[in-house]
Amino acid sequence: MDITWYGLSCFRIREAGVTVLCDPYERTAGLQLPKLRADILTISHDQPGHNGVERVGGEPKVIRGPGEYEVSNVFITGATTYHRRRKDLPSERNVIFFFEFGDLTVGHLGDLGEIPTQSEIEELNVGEVDVLFVPVGGGDTLDPTRAVEVIGLFDPRLVIPMHYQQPELSASWAANLEPVDKFLRELGVSAPEPQEMVKLTKSSLPEETQVALLTLSQ
Repeated sequence: MDITWYGLSCFRIREAGVTVLCDPYERTAGLQLPKLRADILTISHDQPGHNGVERVGGEPKVIRGPGEYEVSNVFITGATTYHRRRKDLPSERNVIFFFEFGDLTVGHLGDLGEIPTQSEIEELNVGEVDVLFVPVGGGDTLDPTRAVEVIGLFDPRLVIPMHYQQPELSASWAANLEPVDKFLRELGVSAPEPQEMVKLTKSSLPEETQVALLTLSQ
């Protein structure tokens, strides 16, 4: 399996000839999304930072809601969670997705802002989580403290932070995001050397939870 990050919550996962793309963003984010093709495309939150479906080539199966799906021998489970609740606005739905590629399970928490309840986690009915993409930059998504708590709920082998401050982001809401260093300090780990791509197999995964940082691919 190889994993590439394009900024915010946008990842490409390639395994066994199948390409999954999560949360492509609109141009208003300020990042340059390269020309990408996918077999499966998931959208966690119907907002410009996550729903740029028209920017993806090929004829992907687009999944926007909770449920169980099977596409190209990949089993996908989506569950309803929530963007950060605000007293003056109605709660916005966020969908977290878990992908089963044979013996590897990858979770994408999307634009998650509220810690999932036990019933929401049970709805997923996933076993061991190998890789978990976690928003860590705060604002209307998980801040570093909440991100660490959510990681404890899923106990993944590998954590890849996402949705944090980047110099290239020009959207107004991006000014509220924290740098990834704050999350690493909260988790109590040193910053690992950033990688252009994560390549892994089941046997190469660490025994205890570790963090991988990806450089922005454009």
